[in-house]
Amino acid sequence: MTAFETEKSRAAAWFRQLRDDIVAAFEALEDSHDAGPLTDMAPGRFEVTDTKRTSDDGSDAGGGLMSVMRGGRVFEKVGVNVSQVYGTLGERAQKAMAARGVPGMADDPRFWASGISLVAHMQNPHCPAVHMNTRMFWTPGAWWFGGGSDLNPCLEYDEDTAHFHATQKAHLDPHGEEIYPKLKAWADEYFYIPHRHRARGVGGIFMDDRNTGDWEADFALTQDIGRAFLPAYVPLVEKRRADPWGEAEKDAQLVHRGLYAEYNLVYDRGTKFGLETGHDANAVLMSLPPLAKWI
Repeated sequence: MTAFETEKSRAAAWFRQLRDDIVAAFEALEDSHDAGPLTDMAPGRFEVTDTKRTSDDGSDAGGGLMSVMRGGRVFEKVGVNVSQVYGTLGERAQKAMAARGVPGMADDPRFWASGISLVAHMQNPHCPAVHMNTRMFWTPGAWWFGGGSDLNPCLEYDEDTAHFHATQKAHLDPHGEEIYPKLKAWADEYFYIPHRHRARGVGGIFMDDRNTGDWEADFALTQDIGRAFLPAYVPLVEKRRADPWGEAEKDAQLVHRGLYAEYNLVYDRGTKFGLETGHDANAVLMSLPPLAKWI
């Protein structure tokens, strides 16, 4: 096995382990919800589906696991997907990669990609929605890591935002104190909705095209972005899930979900890449909320 094959295997295994940890933690939140709204419902559980990707000639091109919980006591809809796909990039994807400075696309458009992608939409409007993903991408001419996580509350609480950011900073600071401010600023820029002139949430961290030349260091940073997620997010759900809500709060939640849907369909790189490379459309669009509204 070549060095790159070993690294690909390690990255894919890490994303799968992170998926397993998050699924277990979210089902535990469902089980422990014993006060406040919706406690009379059965605890939610993830439905797990294999996803498959085929190349233009019908040959196997990878796939993954789509894990979705709908109608839980805490989570109205949450998806935690992992994938490992490979093949040849189509012309549009090649041009997009070349525009980002990926070398060799015209000569050898083969690729391999693996990652985890998560979006949670909550029953209680006081609980923030959240997004997280990490990934590794490889072509014969380059490799890189990307991802991050950001908080998307419809009802903002300053102390929740502070906790989310402080936890991420604590996990990233061992990699250099300059990393967190850089990735925070990148998230503020990336998760912005130009046609609404506003951010889609209260920010987080984000990186893309991470290749310092030190694969181990970049992989370690990517792992700590993933490790930061549960301690940054779960305490916020535990704090807010029993809060009462009414029609006004639910309406605010549905309107905010409209913003989230607009961003994901118009601007999100992962959505565009998944659809352009022929990945399972249900898995790619898993991030969309179950209900939303526009005014």
